[in-house]
This record gives sequence, structure tokens and C-alpha cells, in this order.
Amino acid sequence: QAPVANPAAGSDPTPLNHQLSNLLGAALSAMAPQGKALEDYVKKHGGARVLRRILIANNGMAATKAIMSMRQWAFLELGSSSELEFIVMASKDDLEANAEFIRLADAFVEVPPGKNTNNYANVELIVQTARTQNVDCVWPGWGHASENPALPRALAAVGIMFLGPTAPVMHALGDKIASTILAQSSKVPCIPWNGEGVTAEIQPDGSIPEEPFRRACLQSYEEALQCAKRIGYPVVLKASEGGGGKGIRKC
Repeated sequence: QAPVANPAAGSDPTPLNHQLSNLLGAALSAMAPQGKALEDYVKKHGGARVLRRILIANNGMAATKAIMSMRQWAFLELGSSSELEFIVMASKDDLEANAEFIRLADAFVEVPPGKNTNNYANVELIVQTARTQNVDCVWPGWGHASENPALPRALAAVGIMFLGPTAPVMHALGDKIASTILAQSSKVPCIPWNGEGVTAEIQPDGSIPEEPFRRACLQSYEEALQCAKRIGYPVVLKASEGGGGKGIRKC
């Protein structure tokens, strides 16, 4: 099991406004049982589940902004910034850099260093960490695993809330083919492509049906060549998922 530590030990480099927020929140918290304000807030607004312990499955600015914003919300709405508890994943690189998001968290879990598939984009590791730390929910931030539909699916399977869209909606908006079908179905003008004119009836869960999705996919070299001639050169060939543009080829 990865080590867990309290980043608050030693000198406190937390910004002054955040320190004051914590001091005021602590004073107000002393007048009520820990967590009672959050529980009452959820009941008052018709909620059925209290999300108190949060795993931040990201790093850098995304993690820093998330913690500061949610603590500010808790202080303004609940009277105490300590009503929410933050656990962060921290690679060796971030630990050595004394990253701000680690200092702002209540505790951190050290994760493997290196490329993000070793840590912040590793769905299996995120789910394992969430279960080990007994969190109520996971906030994915942006980048890393935040657009991977496998993450909300895996978390749902173990009863942990994903703070973001459902897996089907994430796929429909993240996949280039599915999202363009969605746009065409909503009568949004699109540039010519091999799936031009393909529309679909969006399912109740937000997903695109399999049949129109397959119809908009290129299945062979011959089909790609035929579509290119119809569209007119030059054309762009691109994978339907991810890659950050690295897979784009001009033909």
C-alpha cells in the first residue's frame, strides 16, 4: 500500500487568506458536530448522499484550484472549510517539487513516478486508491483520466461517485465520430467528412446507438479512398479518440 502522509506537518506555506479561512472555519466548527453542517445541507437540498471525503485524481493547477474552490465554497455555505476532506495522489516528481496542491490537501497518497499512465491517468490505480482511502467520490480534473469513460464505469462498479459526466455522455462528447454525429443530429453545420449526413436518436443515457456510429466509421482503405475523392483533397485522416492531435495526417 502506498504511504499516506499529512502535508500540513512542519512549516505552513498555505496562503494567508486560506489560513484565515481555516481558523474561522475551525472556530465555527467547534459549535457543531464535525460533518453535521454538510449533512444538513445535503438533506435541505433534497440530496441522498453526503460526499465529504474527496480523492483528487489530478495534480498541478487543476488540483490546486479544485481544493481552494471547494474549501471556499464549504466556508461560505457551511461555515467551515474543514467540512470537506481532500486526499490527493502525488507522484515523486510532485513531492520533490513541494507542489502546492499537496500542501493544501489533508493527506496524500504517493503514486508511481513517470508518465501519466503510471499515475494520474491510470484508471486501475485511481480506483484502487479511492477504495483504499475509503473516499466518497473522485474528482478527475482535466486531462489525464478525466475524459476516459472507463473511470466513471469502474468507480460506479465499486460504489464510488465520479464528479463529472456519466461514461456514455463522456464517450459521446469525447469521441470525434460520436460527437460529430451528435452535432449533426442537432442540426449543427459540420465540414464534409466520411460520416456526413449520419444522424442518430440519442439514447436516454446520452449514448449514440451502435448502428449509426459504425456507419460513420471507416472500415477499409478502399472506403477511405472513396470518401477522400468525394470530399476533395487535401483531406485530414485522424483517429476518433484522443492523441492530442499527434495522430493527424494530411493526405
